[in-house]
Amino acid sequence: MKLAEKGYRVTLTDLTPKLVNVAENKAKELRLSNQFDGFHVMDARELTTLETQKFNASLMMGPMYHLQCENDRNAAIKELYRVTRSDGVVFVAFMSRIKHTLSSLLHPEAWKPNNNMDSIEKFIATGEFNHNDEGRFTGAYYFDIKEISPFMESHGFETLNLIGSSSIGSLLSNEQWSYWKNKGQVEFDQLIELLKETAMDPYILGVSSHLLYIGKKKG
Repeated sequence: MKLAEKGYRVTLTDLTPKLVNVAENKAKELRLSNQFDGFHVMDARELTTLETQKFNASLMMGPMYHLQCENDRNAAIKELYRVTRSDGVVFVAFMSRIKHTLSSLLHPEAWKPNNNMDSIEKFIATGEFNHNDEGRFTGAYYFDIKEISPFMESHGFETLNLIGSSSIGSLLSNEQWSYWKNKGQVEFDQLIELLKETAMDPYILGVSSHLLYIGKKKG
């Protein structure tokens, strides 16, 4: 919606029909429907109805941490490459393995089966996580930081940047966020600027719950 508000033409896809309907209704509510070229239910591994080299920029926000099989991740990135124009920019979301390890150590009972060291060590080795507790969020795959750029580059992209979407802000509790908000708007704006300034620091990428890869399609 933010891209549409800024005047970009947008094509949206998602695996879940319900969420595609939510997006389409939101566009109508905000009177942005004319900025959209389609709302599609599609699998990121098979973007069958999208033309080759159609988009100047492509955003893949989710498949890289929901596709647990390597072949599936490869298939999704190949489709991303196919639908993006040469020199087009891509934005791909990842989740950090070290961050989830930290979450498991801090809150083990919330992240079963990572409530024992054997399971945590297995997770560190594989990056795959599936909740033991019924009704919890879908399983996920977490990348090692050092693997992200080489993975994308192996599929024909030039790395432009890798940033922490939540940066060190993901370490703050609700109580701590409230503290800074209560300090006033000026102080809170300074905090947000600090988070943005540190988002690209390679030494702290691992503490961010989500990472954003920014690259350019070669060829």
